[in-house]
Amino acid sequence: MGRAFEKRKTTIFARADRMSKLFTRVGKDIAIAVKSGGPSPDANPALRRVLVNARAANMPKDKIEAAIKKASGQGAADYEIVNYEGYAPHGIAVLVECATDNVTRTVANVRMHFRANGGNFGATGSVAFLFQRMGVFRLAPIEGDTSELELALIDHGLQDMGEGTGDKGEPQLVIRSAFADFGTLAAGIEAQGLKVISSGSEYVAPTLVELPEDKAKEVLELVAALEDDDDVQAVYHNLA
Repeated sequence: MGRAFEKRKTTIFARADRMSKLFTRVGKDIAIAVKSGGPSPDANPALRRVLVNARAANMPKDKIEAAIKKASGQGAADYEIVNYEGYAPHGIAVLVECATDNVTRTVANVRMHFRANGGNFGATGSVAFLFQRMGVFRLAPIEGDTSELELALIDHGLQDMGEGTGDKGEPQLVIRSAFADFGTLAAGIEAQGLKVISSGSEYVAPTLVELPEDKAKEVLELVAALEDDDDVQAVYHNLA
């Protein structure tokens, strides 16, 4: 009974820690959107999109409102989006997207994570050419054939449509466009009356590298270390 209780307690703490980190990242997204376009969702499309993502992450309403208020006040943190690049063990390319108010701290931490986990921190442009920045929409699944929907959205910039899963394993419909077509595809999705769970940009590697399980584990240890860093918003790689 004692071991079962300890295991359950550890799981609860781990889940709470993940939620805390997720809310921190969404809070930064809110701050960046408010800084660039103001605190009114009606007049700020970027903030509207971020708020949809916040609700999808189950961020409480009071935390969302507090984040908007904080970002609107004097002395609010001024976050800068910075990307860092490098290689994980076994030559896997890694692109790290950060939101930071202290670039000196962030670059030192990211470099340390690469070094401590068998990777190599790279110069700007060292792996970015292996990724494409794409607009990504995660939608509630649609019953039946999606071929007609796919044809309709191609005229709005759709490049790829497929099945995916959410954080809890729930099915989703994932569609992608070139980042330049993000707004056009968003309008097409709205015209179709589709429910958007979340949307944003991601760096997608068109060509993936397969590794045996033991080597892939070493790569994922570096990815996990980077994702645990408070300044890191997302980590992208070309591991299959």
